[in-house]
Amino acid sequence: MDFVRIDKDGAIATLTLNKPEERNALSTPAQWAEVVAACDAVRADYAIKVVILTGAGSAFCAGGNVKDMRDKTGIAAGSPREIADGYRAGIQRIPLALYNLEVPTIAAVNGPAIGAGCDLACMCDIRIASSRARFAESFVKLGLIPGDGGAWLLPRAVGMSKAAELTFTGDTIGADEALACGLVSRVVAPEELLGAARELAARIAANPAPALRMAKRLLREGQHVRLDTLLEMSAAFQAVAHHTPEHDAALAAFLAKK
Repeated sequence: MDFVRIDKDGAIATLTLNKPEERNALSTPAQWAEVVAACDAVRADYAIKVVILTGAGSAFCAGGNVKDMRDKTGIAAGSPREIADGYRAGIQRIPLALYNLEVPTIAAVNGPAIGAGCDLACMCDIRIASSRARFAESFVKLGLIPGDGGAWLLPRAVGMSKAAELTFTGDTIGADEALACGLVSRVVAPEELLGAARELAARIAANPAPALRMAKRLLREGQHVRLDTLLEMSAAFQAVAHHTPEHDAALAAFLAKK
C-alpha cells in the first residue's frame, strides 16, 4: 500500500499514514480504501493484540483536501445526493473500520490533527500526543460539518460541553489543552512519542488476547446500552473467558508468583 505503511513487531502493529509531503491528508478514495484495508488486515491477523496509528513527517493528519472543495472535485464533486453517497461509500468507511477494530488502538499524534485528522485520532481508544500536536474540529471554519463521525466521536472523548465549544468555534488547541480536557491521556516530547506508544502497547500486549478483545467490546457497548444489558453481556463474555487456555495460563503464572 502507498498511503498506509504497516509494520508488525510481535503482537503490535503500527499503521503509519505515509504522505508527509501532503501532511497525510485524507484526500482520495484510494487513501480511504487503504485505511480500511489496513484495518481488515489487522482484523484477520489474530496474532495482533494492539495497534498504533501515527503519521509520517510533521503532521498526524491534516484532514481533507481544501482545493477539492474549492474546485468541487473529489469528495465535493456532484449533486448533493452524489456527495452524500460518496461520503457513505468513501471516508465514512474509516470510522466504521477503525473504531470497531476488536483490538485496542493507540493514536500517537505526532503533529497537527485537523478536521478529519482530529476525528481519526478520536476513533482510537487511547491518544498520546507529542508536545507539537495540535487539534481542531475545524469543519465550521469552512462552512461544513463533521462528515466522518466527529459529532459522535468527540463528545465521547471530551464531554459534550467541550465538544460543542470545539465544534462551534473550529478553534485549534495545543497539546496541553488537549491533555487538560481529556482528548489525550499523555503529552511527551516529540522524540519520545513512538517510544511511549510502543511501551504502552507492550504493556497491553502482555495480556491475553481474548480478554483484551472482549473488554474492548464491553467498553464500546457500555457507551450506549443499559446497565442490565451490559451486565448480561459481561456474564456471557466472562463465561467464555473462564474456559480459554489463556485464562488457565494466566492463573498458573499468577499462582506461581504467589
